[in-house]
Amino acid sequence: VEKDILKRYNGATAEAMVESAFRHINLLKSFDFHEIKVSIKASDVPRTIESYKLFSAKTNLPLHVGVTEAGGLYPGIVKSSIGIGMLLAEGIGDTIRVSLTRDPVEEVRVGYEILRSLFIRHRGPEIVSCPTCGRCRINLFDIVERVERALLSKSLTIKIAIMGCAVNGPGEAKEADIGIAGGDNIGILFKKGKVIKKVPQKNLVDVLLQEVEKYENKT
Repeated sequence: VEKDILKRYNGATAEAMVESAFRHINLLKSFDFHEIKVSIKASDVPRTIESYKLFSAKTNLPLHVGVTEAGGLYPGIVKSSIGIGMLLAEGIGDTIRVSLTRDPVEEVRVGYEILRSLFIRHRGPEIVSCPTCGRCRINLFDIVERVERALLSKSLTIKIAIMGCAVNGPGEAKEADIGIAGGDNIGILFKKGKVIKKVPQKNLVDVLLQEVEKYENKT
């Protein structure tokens, strides 16, 4: 943001950022350059959202949205999910960038999950899993991580449930195409809420992945 604009607004406010953006746009247009996409990112969520809303109310130019310098993995995911998610939910934004101090692959994964959570993209498996509680009978953290890694490159659209117990598992996750639920040494495999068979707990992940392969081969 230019010094004169910063002085007029007493800092890099959302209004200052928008005015600066239009100054640069007008400069580009003065050179007969009209293929423009605008990014007005801030490092905090409220200012980012406000600046994009102000800008989008004044023009239909395409917007590249994100929260810049969002930080490490957890702070960055939270900031990006809230900032980008709120804007996209209101129809603001044409492309996105998740900014993490992390491997760029993680940025892409987070960005895709944001798009999928808003039903903007549907490619790839969706995994639903419950939080742990006193009824949990399996190592839920390890199982979910193993399944996520195994399915990372899959493009098929499927909803998979990984539930900690058989009490709530099939009922709460009845919309899942395929699911597993833990038990005392014995778990269950279910499809669309219907129990298909009992499975030794140590084989739950292998059986689940085999069923996913079968599902993929049918589609």
